Amino acid sequence: MKIDRRKLLALLGMSPTLLTDTPARAQTKKAARANAGTGKVIGLNPRGTPPPIKLIPMAPRLASLDGKTVYFVDVGFHDGDNFLRQIQAWFHQNMPGVTTVFKRKAGAYAEDDPKLWAEIKDKGHGMIMAIGH
Repeated sequence: MKIDRRKLLALLGMSPTLLTDTPARAQTKKAARANAGTGKVIGLNPRGTPPPIKLIPMAPRLASLDGKTVYFVDVGFHDGDNFLRQIQAWFHQNMPGVTTVFKRKAGAYAEDDPKLWAEIKDKGHGMIMAIGH
């Protein structure tokens, strides 16, 4: 009985690229020989190694928002701006001592906007960001 190795690997959730003799696979040949006969399967992670995560602590909590400035940041998600405008209207009606500023972030959701972040850090005390989903 002939076994289709590609289908077998797919059933095991592995990439058929394991069948090729790439430099990355060549590095694991020695480990594969060491594990020969043990029933272990060596696989490569196609995602690679992610960069280390830089931890940034949360900002200290404010005792009150009176006299403070809160930024409402829209990233462009569908109707996120409408949602933020409703929250902003609530603040104007219920917390008139809080200054609110509505801003649209430049670029796509995951792109950085250093100019906006610098403005919020310089002039703001808090931020509400509508990301979506």
